[in-house]
Amino acid sequence: MAEKRKIEYVNRKAKHEYHFLELVEAGILLYGTEIKSIRDGLVNLRDAYCVFEKDELWVRSIYIGEYKQGNQFNHEERRARKLLLKKQELGKWLKKTKEKGFTIVPYRMYLNERGICKLEIVLVQGKKNYDKRESIKQKDNKRQLDRALKAFK
Repeated sequence: MAEKRKIEYVNRKAKHEYHFLELVEAGILLYGTEIKSIRDGLVNLRDAYCVFEKDELWVRSIYIGEYKQGNQFNHEERRARKLLLKKQELGKWLKKTKEKGFTIVPYRMYLNERGICKLEIVLVQGKKNYDKRESIKQKDNKRQLDRALKAFK
């Protein structure tokens, strides 16, 4: 039996740029050529962001490359894609994003065990420059400590 490989894409820049407040898993509306491109690894979440339009949540600027075998029915690479959430969650997140300084950013895209594409979106607040410097210092200190412990063993 062939082992399925895990397909997962993470926006690593998001942890550096924002404070994570709340995380939700959402479905995403995709075309057939888009899901095939995701399986091929042609995804970039770096510049993506979420916006509300008419009480619906849309993710913009996710790069999903064109499918090589797709003909005239291929998709646009950076089109807006609708996120599938319950009305309760949409209402709650709409209120929170109206507050100053909060936004919604896609953090992780993956295929679940059934092969359905899911997107983890995060309610975030932007970091200041000094916060970024502090998190870099902590990461460097942890790395040095791990090296010292490894050399000690």
